[in-house]
Amino acid sequence: MTSRYEQVKADLQASPKTWLITGVAGFIGSNLLETLLKLNQTVVGLDNFATGHQYNMDEVKTLVEEGQWKRFKFIEGDIRNLEDCREAVSGVDYVLHQAALGSVPRSINDPIATNEANIDGFLNILVASKDEGVSSFTYAASSSTYGDHPALPKKEDYIGNPLSPYAVTKYVNELYAGVFHRAYSFNSVGLRYFNVFGPRQDPEGAYAAVIPKWISAIKNNDSIFINGDGETSRDFCFVANAIQANLLAATSCNVSGAEIINVACGDRTSLNQLFSLLRKAIVNKGFSYEKAPEYIDFREGDVRHSQADIEKAKKIIGYEATHPIEKGVLAAVDWYC
Repeated sequence: MTSRYEQVKADLQASPKTWLITGVAGFIGSNLLETLLKLNQTVVGLDNFATGHQYNMDEVKTLVEEGQWKRFKFIEGDIRNLEDCREAVSGVDYVLHQAALGSVPRSINDPIATNEANIDGFLNILVASKDEGVSSFTYAASSSTYGDHPALPKKEDYIGNPLSPYAVTKYVNELYAGVFHRAYSFNSVGLRYFNVFGPRQDPEGAYAAVIPKWISAIKNNDSIFINGDGETSRDFCFVANAIQANLLAATSCNVSGAEIINVACGDRTSLNQLFSLLRKAIVNKGFSYEKAPEYIDFREGDVRHSQADIEKAKKIIGYEATHPIEKGVLAAVDWYC
């Protein structure tokens, strides 16, 4: 039986559309770019290189055909500038809004910059998309919105108090999306990502995500530092799952209003388990790593446990996680190593 995702990809190849990806030079944005170009779609990309990199787009260029690459138009611009947003959405069918300043610690250290990018920037692209009359608007929401709500797994309708400025900004995105539906009848889908990882996720810098950071450390025989006792757990989601969710959400006929949908695997992995998985996968690539992890203080603003309920994603958009944590780790390690 053909999955809805396979059917969507076939339909898109038969009837190409024009897409806007904000944050196109970033980790998720460049993976979306690669997928859409391979489906012969026309893509406009917007990025200011605050956290994205030219080399991500350069790699995509090597992975697609010359004719497919010619379907890509890049705009170096900033979502904090409304006119850049208006230029980017001109003539676009589908918007995939990925641009943001991520990282809980970054937001605690610089809440103003996080607010400017994640709230002001979001409102700009939302206004521009509404005014352009795009067919659909899909944006990167965040599991951080669940805050201190203790229940597991996390269900979309039940959230707690935010624990960081970053979480506040992502919740405000959802509030704005809801208002735009009620005030302007503008539909949207917010995809609450749970710890997305995979190829082209930056392992460098103070705010690097745990998986690429640990892969780099194990490869280079550096020390691994674990916040807390290592029993903190997350629903780690390989990027292919997130790409699938974006395409399904953007093309779904079941979306009305301002939908919020979890994107994850519906599972939970502790940091200690993650360390073991990564070490085994990298050692199997020929590297040697004998060091035990070093345990340090819990990280400010972090939740203790996170796990998604993905039943709504299955029901509304036909989502099926194709890459559980073990399969995702192997795929990621293949790319990094």
